[in-house]
Amino acid sequence: MKTMAVRIAPLALAMLLFGCAQAPPPAPPDTRAADEKTIRDMETAWVKEFAAKDIDKIVAHYAEDATVILSNAPTMAGKDAFRAGMKDFLADPKFSLDLKTAKVDVSKDGLAYSQGTYSVTGTDAKTKKVMTEAGRYIEVYKKQADGSWKVVEDINSPEAPAVPAK
Repeated sequence: MKTMAVRIAPLALAMLLFGCAQAPPPAPPDTRAADEKTIRDMETAWVKEFAAKDIDKIVAHYAEDATVILSNAPTMAGKDAFRAGMKDFLADPKFSLDLKTAKVDVSKDGLAYSQGTYSVTGTDAKTKKVMTEAGRYIEVYKKQADGSWKVVEDINSPEAPAVPAK
């Protein structure tokens, strides 16, 4: 009888331990479709903010440690560098930017990217001619603790050298 109790005790202990284990928490809801719409809406608003030359709203789209890589400009690391780098562009009365978002892809791990085309017009600092550049862009977004999306990488690639504006 004692031998049987010794054999059953570990089995009973194992059943007790596994029986008390908590079920895993439910998976978080899949919000990727809503997140994609949010990012598309942000990029639409961004174009309007560039048109209004509202630097505070423009910069608010970026994470504190974002990197911005634009053609013919030094790499800008952080919001302060971007703010300073955009100062001359936004002071130019001929400056304009248009984005056409072609694709947004959102992952379940809090990262997303958008890609599309852009057209930027502005006065060339050397020649003083108004020039237009067209190209492609990629924005990498990271979901923040508050649920908002911020750009962490902003990269553009011109299709060809800038040409005089029409």
